[in-house]
Amino acid sequence: MSTAGPLKSVDYEVFGRVQGVCFRMYTEDEARKIGVVGWVKNTSKGTVTGQVQGPEDKVNSMKSWLSKIGSPSSRIDRTNFSNEKTISKLEYSNFSIRY
Repeated sequence: MSTAGPLKSVDYEVFGRVQGVCFRMYTEDEARKIGVVGWVKNTSKGTVTGQVQGPEDKVNSMKSWLSKIGSPSSRIDRTNFSNEKTISKLEYSNFSIRY
């Protein structure tokens, strides 16, 4: 598999109505469609958090999805991205839901 440009890793936290709306399932689905790896989980404060890794262009597509789209019945107020960095290799083999 050829990668377009450098591999990126970014942490995210999504605020809004993002729990109880299948947000994690849709995030996992979207990540697999786009072709990024990482994880997603609910937090105790009502947000959804996780990490995305992959080629820069795919990570950007996922960031856009996490900021603007989400699951059909979710409402995203804002998404914070942090620890964005270039990595030499992927730290995950797939995208998973954590509990």
